[in-house]
Amino acid sequence: MDETIVVVGGALLRDGRLLAARRSAPPELAGRWELPGGKVEPGEAPEAALVRELREELGVVTEAVERVPGEWPLRVPYVLRVWTARLLPGSDDPEPLEDHDELRWLTPDEIWDVDWLDQDVPAVKASLPHWVGPSASADGPHADHRS
Repeated sequence: MDETIVVVGGALLRDGRLLAARRSAPPELAGRWELPGGKVEPGEAPEAALVRELREELGVVTEAVERVPGEWPLRVPYVLRVWTARLLPGSDDPEPLEDHDELRWLTPDEIWDVDWLDQDVPAVKASLPHWVGPSASADGPHADHRS
């Protein structure tokens, strides 16, 4: 029986904006957008994994702030868990160092302007109230009113 492997995603926030990262690899994910992050190593706390992954992928110094309720299945045996995160004072600006070729800081009005990975869509929706307040619209690319 396989054990679940946790992948942490960072809803990295700055000045009311959420950081989105465009994948450059692997080929089946390239060009789509995600919350940056990665796998939790054995014996590693998820919050520590998030800080490590954001440092490796983006060259930033961050702290995990709050767990976003929920857990989203990826391919077996992986599940995605998301934390809001913030840059610490003195951190460099994020740069696409690993697995990404572009970064964008998105306002709530721009959040659905990028082509999110399918598995990230529900996580992004769940993270919205944590950075823009409870009145935020979770309507996205899979909303019922879309034509």
